[in-house]
Amino acid sequence: QVQLVESGGGLVQPGGSLRLSCAASGSLFPIYTMGWYRQAPGKQRELVASISANGTTNYVHSVKGRFTISRDNAKNLVILQMNSLKPEDTALYYCNMNLRIINYWGQGTQVTVSS
Repeated sequence: QVQLVESGGGLVQPGGSLRLSCAASGSLFPIYTMGWYRQAPGKQRELVASISANGTTNYVHSVKGRFTISRDNAKNLVILQMNSLKPEDTALYYCNMNLRIINYWGQGTQVTVSS
């Protein structure tokens, strides 16, 4: 069974930065698309960023230029570097591992952007 463990969330002031990490178990990590989703109170979960097995990245428009997703296949890690954070980035952030119809989710890490 695959396990995803997120870390790096917290409270940050507007304009600050956070670095989220997701550690995955299992030997098939390199073939999966990895993604970060977020869900704010009262809103639907949305895809923030994803990175495919070949390194192709995709971002929701609202974070382009501020967030960067990367992966380290040797360490089974996916990183979301978040800069210039805004209050509207406040949400519970989830790591996702996807291959066709297979999806694995982490438990989530809270990001709060507030002065």
